[in-house]
Amino acid sequence: MLKPIRTVLTAAFLTIATVAVAQEMRGDHPDTYTVRRGDTLWDIAGKFLKRPWLWPEIWQANPQIKNPHLIYPGDVISLAYLDRVAVTPGPREEAPVTGVPLKDVEPFLKNLRVVDEFEDLPYVVGLEEDRLRASLNQVAYVRGLADAQPGQRYAIVRPTVRYNAINPKRCCDVTTTKAEDLDFRGRTDRLTEQLWHHQVPAGKGEFLGYELMQITTATVSRGEGGQAEASTLLVDQVGREVRVGDRLIPVEAQPYDLQFFPHPPRQEFEYGKAKVLAVADMLTSGGPRDVVALSVGARDGVDNGTVFSSWRVGTDTVDRVAVGMDRSHDTVGAGSKVRLPDEFAGHMMVFRTFDKVSYALVMDSIRPTRVGYEVKHPDATN
Repeated sequence: MLKPIRTVLTAAFLTIATVAVAQEMRGDHPDTYTVRRGDTLWDIAGKFLKRPWLWPEIWQANPQIKNPHLIYPGDVISLAYLDRVAVTPGPREEAPVTGVPLKDVEPFLKNLRVVDEFEDLPYVVGLEEDRLRASLNQVAYVRGLADAQPGQRYAIVRPTVRYNAINPKRCCDVTTTKAEDLDFRGRTDRLTEQLWHHQVPAGKGEFLGYELMQITTATVSRGEGGQAEASTLLVDQVGREVRVGDRLIPVEAQPYDLQFFPHPPRQEFEYGKAKVLAVADMLTSGGPRDVVALSVGARDGVDNGTVFSSWRVGTDTVDRVAVGMDRSHDTVGAGSKVRLPDEFAGHMMVFRTFDKVSYALVMDSIRPTRVGYEVKHPDATN
């Protein structure tokens, strides 16, 4: 029993070529580290590796390991040789360490989703005592739930933003504006509540979807019948205030993965394809543990746990040495401008993926991640 466990645990940083390990190991890595409760594989890998998201590639180099994820609190990880990391088993009295458990990031996540259409969803047509807003333990009346039965629960959602793709051929020619907030009909209404500040591409781009923000949940107390042409639902959760026009969808039992295993993207994207579309609950900028929307999704090979880096797009600056200080930027030709390098901002991990859009949590950063930033491989250097 002990031998198989040792074999599995050795997979934390298992044997690879000496040169490769020397390149990937941090210069300040500890000689030994005792795994503690609350550690994640991202934390542990980051103590030894320069790039903690590479741990799946290292483990996959040893296909004889059946389950490389079992590392327990109390296990001692030691750098026995340059090309080998040994693991001394601990007491095995607690649950094993996982990737990034949901409980560690759930407080920061936003319950958002992207759909192709929402006009046919049931919607709130009125509120208790004709109020303008409803909250916990108040009633909402819904049209479009003809077959609803008492006890059924629904999520109340609100269409907030229409997303369009960034045109890769004009990746740097974009206009950053306030989010096009949608009213209850899904049409632009600048007076409604704003969650995002997002990027509208210059020119027309591909339609990516409508974002639905979850407001709260409600339970059916009465279906349609008699003189009533609407179902009655009781708001059963603290959340944002419900208003007429909010839509309803069935409650998802488990909207998020229980844990996330960070890994690099499956493919490189053409420059300008992957962009930061929005920063949740902010105007244009976000930092660690903020949620951002990305212009790539499942159809682009993105899945939960994918790690990206965000980059400030380099500007085209006028070569003042060549043209002098009296010329305005707009009057200088392209030959007298210099494209500056992109600047690294931080790393982010995808936690929810839709077909054309995904949502990511900023994991670390050296500068704010902003709307319009380029999204690249986590190992990108420029």
